[in-house]
Amino acid sequence: MKIESLDLPDEVKQFYLDSGIMELYPPQAEAVEKGLLKGRNLLAAIPTASGKTLLAELAMLKSILAGGKALYIVPLRALASEKFRRFREFSELGIRVGISTGDYDLRDEGLGVNDIIVATSEKTDSLLRNETVWMQEISVVVADEVHLIDSPDRGPTLEVTLAKLRKMNPSCQILALSATVGNADELAAWLEAELVVSEWRPTELLEGVFFNGTFYCKDREKAVEQPTKDNAVNLALDTLKKKADNAWFSKAAEKNCMAFAKKAASTVKKILSAEDRNVLAGIADEILENSETDTSTNLAACIRSGTAFHHAGLTTPLRELVEDGFRAGKIKLISSTPTLAAGLNLPARRVIIRNYRRYSSEDGMQPIPVLEYKQMAGRAGRPRLDPYGEAVLVAKSYKEFVFLFENYIEANAEDIWSKLGTENALRTHVLSTISNGFARTYDELMDFLEATFFAFQYSNFGLSTVVKECLNFLRQEGMLEKDDDLIPTSFGKLVSRLYIDPLSATRIARGLKETKSLSELTLLHLVCSTPDMRLLYMRSHDYQGINDYVMAHVSEFVKVPSPFDTTEYEWFLGEVKTSLLLLDWVHEKSENEICLKFGTGEGDIHSIADIAEWIMHVTSQLAGLLDLKGAKEAAELEKRIHYGAAPELMDLLNIRGIGRVRARKLYEAGFKSSAELAGVDPEKVAALLGPKIADRIFKQIRSKGAFSGIIESKPPEKSPYSGQKTISDY
Repeated sequence: MKIESLDLPDEVKQFYLDSGIMELYPPQAEAVEKGLLKGRNLLAAIPTASGKTLLAELAMLKSILAGGKALYIVPLRALASEKFRRFREFSELGIRVGISTGDYDLRDEGLGVNDIIVATSEKTDSLLRNETVWMQEISVVVADEVHLIDSPDRGPTLEVTLAKLRKMNPSCQILALSATVGNADELAAWLEAELVVSEWRPTELLEGVFFNGTFYCKDREKAVEQPTKDNAVNLALDTLKKKADNAWFSKAAEKNCMAFAKKAASTVKKILSAEDRNVLAGIADEILENSETDTSTNLAACIRSGTAFHHAGLTTPLRELVEDGFRAGKIKLISSTPTLAAGLNLPARRVIIRNYRRYSSEDGMQPIPVLEYKQMAGRAGRPRLDPYGEAVLVAKSYKEFVFLFENYIEANAEDIWSKLGTENALRTHVLSTISNGFARTYDELMDFLEATFFAFQYSNFGLSTVVKECLNFLRQEGMLEKDDDLIPTSFGKLVSRLYIDPLSATRIARGLKETKSLSELTLLHLVCSTPDMRLLYMRSHDYQGINDYVMAHVSEFVKVPSPFDTTEYEWFLGEVKTSLLLLDWVHEKSENEICLKFGTGEGDIHSIADIAEWIMHVTSQLAGLLDLKGAKEAAELEKRIHYGAAPELMDLLNIRGIGRVRARKLYEAGFKSSAELAGVDPEKVAALLGPKIADRIFKQIRSKGAFSGIIESKPPEKSPYSGQKTISDY
């Protein structure tokens, strides 16, 4: 099907023709035939690199140029940024694009001027809770990676959000995208959508198992030379024989990722050209400019040799540098945790899954789902670069070889199932559904919930019992009025708008009422005791030291559980450990020192701090509403968590481009406020911070005319996901 033949405005067709896209892939053509450009709902379950994003673009552009507005929902902030960059290319068509993934208690009405809004499912949910007006104008909703409805964490939010959008805008077009959905027909039926299921790929995918020196596929086999004793290194060498090839290794743990990247570095370095080495040296220098931890030093060393590792322990800037270097073909090998498979456009000639098991705190090492394997395997094969792609599972024995073939290569992805049917999942969504007027009576609430995927799959079985438990909890905790109608209190409305679990809000309010002290530790532990907080794992050598700390500071905790209740007490110690990390953070301990002390990564520090900042903001707001102690103290601590600094640096940190380390240097040099800095000789600042940073600071001064006018405190991002950006960042 030719682009020229599509029912699209001429300027849209010309845009794609100028981009070199002359005709559609077969799955794309099938989608058009099934009503993609006629406003029909559609579920596309087609392989990675088969053109799912183009389907979304065509539907969005057709609707927008007819006066509509599009919402593109993604699961991850990194994917949101990637899509935002792509959609900005439509500016030549007069299309305006916005992005928002943080600040969950804001309406973001300003986003409404855009034609395409990219947002995470959590942000979309928060916009609905805050009754953002432009949401009613949405004519196309795209749900990318829709199989994540199956996720216990993100699934219920995506599911309820789609149900609300369909109820709010019954005529809007829903476009759901995924590479792997076992029960695609069932999901399509729930969405009342046409279904496109295809195995077609623009590049052939060879899936197989590597065992005993040979890569075995279904209908062929290929010997792999064994110049070293390490099978994984041999697979890497085999992949990198040709100049344009690259490889991606999936590992189970962050430490293993780094270890393999370092191990492969000496081998990969030998094949680098002089140009590669120069570019890689530049990337490595940028890594070191963005971070001063041992991890970043190791990463920079790997990158100079053409390898890299990628995991959640890295900060967002470091991950982006790795991703960009890999896309450009300069980084030849990435060793990654499976999270790299979650939607990012990072194809490789060969994807090697060295370990198909993942650790679970409940069940130990468990095989990953087939769906997750398929997501990773789908990254193999770069369109227009590779004649084929290879997805390789590594077997250590013949028994494992047979298991991998039967359970991954020849298996279909699992069915996805709604995770909405528990009180933990429903509690927050029941409150938000009531608070923003989607339901005012019990019958209306049940009518709404009957439109969810859970009710579709389970015929509403058991849902009413769980809903009644949620309503009882919300009434008992003062979030709903105690009568038959469903009327939110001011407390309940605020909890919904703040995007916090009602149980978290209850613990915060109760803790502020009951605490006898209000130290930094008290507030930080209160935040860490909520179910919304992400806790650090307890290592075997952590217990004694943290237990001793608790005994020495027992008066600063709202409540210390009995050590004889081992499960509760161990959970409490995990809360304390996380609190101590945050305490070090706000007292300006170096990131490297924190990483070594707590056995975590730099990215994990920022992720934990982002969540704590958001919940501390909630604490301040709830204390103010309920007239409890701690509102001022929590607001001050919120800002300190945002910057990771002591109170005396807050004024300096309001200056763009000044972080915690630079602010401390200025303060120790005698520049204790922005006003003092305004009258300083720029050469003195350059000597402290470097000429580039000094130049940026004084350009701000000159552009505003008066220093006091350029201090712009960016609001902290109250978000449970690290590194998320608001529209103002762009």
